[in-house]
Amino acid sequence: MSPRHSYDAVVVGSGPNGLAAAIVLARTGRSVLVLEAQPTFGGGARSAELTLPGCTHDICSAVYPMAVGTEFLPSLPLEQHGLRWIEPPAAMAHPFDDGPPAILSTSIERTGATLGSDAHAYAELVRPFVKRWDVLSVDAIAPLHLPRHPLLVAHFGLDALRSARSLARGKFRGERARGFFAGLATHSVMPLTDVATASIGLVLGVVGHFAGWPIPAGGAQSVANALASYLRSLGGEIVTDSPVASLGDLPNAKTIFLDLSPRGALAIAGDRFSSSYRRALERYEHGSGVCKVDWALSEPVPWRNAECATAGTLHLGGTLAEIVASEAAPHRGEHAEQPFVLAAQPSLFDATRAPAGKHTLWAYCHVPYGSSVDMSDRIERQIERFAPGFRDCILERRVTRASELAQHNANLHGGDIVGGANTLRQLFFRPVVRRVPYATSIEGVYLCSASTPPGGGVHGLCGMYAARAALSELGG
Repeated sequence: MSPRHSYDAVVVGSGPNGLAAAIVLARTGRSVLVLEAQPTFGGGARSAELTLPGCTHDICSAVYPMAVGTEFLPSLPLEQHGLRWIEPPAAMAHPFDDGPPAILSTSIERTGATLGSDAHAYAELVRPFVKRWDVLSVDAIAPLHLPRHPLLVAHFGLDALRSARSLARGKFRGERARGFFAGLATHSVMPLTDVATASIGLVLGVVGHFAGWPIPAGGAQSVANALASYLRSLGGEIVTDSPVASLGDLPNAKTIFLDLSPRGALAIAGDRFSSSYRRALERYEHGSGVCKVDWALSEPVPWRNAECATAGTLHLGGTLAEIVASEAAPHRGEHAEQPFVLAAQPSLFDATRAPAGKHTLWAYCHVPYGSSVDMSDRIERQIERFAPGFRDCILERRVTRASELAQHNANLHGGDIVGGANTLRQLFFRPVVRRVPYATSIEGVYLCSASTPPGGGVHGLCGMYAARAALSELGG
């Protein structure tokens, strides 16, 4: 049971955004309580032994470019609370059937050298944004507002609002750069022919050069642990195993934050929302789901090209045409026969993830929302394509279908890991069109999940902006 005395703020959900909102409030001296339904806090940033004893796997997210490439988390003293980032030699490798992989590294020049004849075109595309990412990100990775740097934002928007396929074809002549960019853009979890899918690819490429794609030592749980430790140092409280069925279950509080999807918010507060707000939440669009697989391995993945072993993240899908086809399938309700696979191999760089001599691997592919199909065979065949003999290394696997992800985190209903479809409308207005997107129709109740701006990713910005909105209303 949750404590019953009064608080200045109660946060429902302990994902990075919920913890971020709590921290912003607690830093002003306000009393804050965070309630978490699961036995462990962290939401999408948690780890557990999913396969064999001693093998630490990330339950949802695993690699954190946005955590280090946006403003909020780097502003906190999380290193003092146990968080240590590990930067692999290469952020990401994108292998092809022939020749060496394309490699994303912090150096634009080294990255370009792996893109063949498109090195110069790639540098021209990303360099202006990398040089000014510290100011561009405050405008671009934020709720809709009048930008502080309108010319820079307009320059970014000319490319970002294109489809990923259009940008790849228009900027690059070779298949290496085209496939490389398409892989970055798959993180939009949308068909790469849709407008604005280029924005996600651009952001992740630019952040890779600006700050890298690090992994947390010890696993995703280390991020949540550090946030929780800092919150407690500020006087905040966290109570786990505390599911909330309705707003009436909560202690008295001046302000309530819901780190919940629209579906979750409707479940506990729908009867209190205005009819128009409730209908707007009911119309919110979910994105595709994912089928995720975790492996315990007897040895590192036997990549055909050794450079792949320098990367924390792998994009396994080959050419632009292949990736476009793979990413279109889930939106037609189909399961790609040769899916684009996103993989991470943390144990190569973090010895705490597996017993000596053993390794872990994390991967997923996109599937239709709510799919109950086990894609592990197709995922493993795609890995074998670039790492012959991979299956001989498997000691144990754990498959999590899209329909099962919500068992670990209710916000991932249907396997949607980005908090809602990244349609053009929902990139700018999520979950509904409101002047303050975090405010609900109930005074003092705010949403702060990835279903609010600026959307998915482990960065805490949704919580930060929601808390700032509440403080503005409170005159803080």
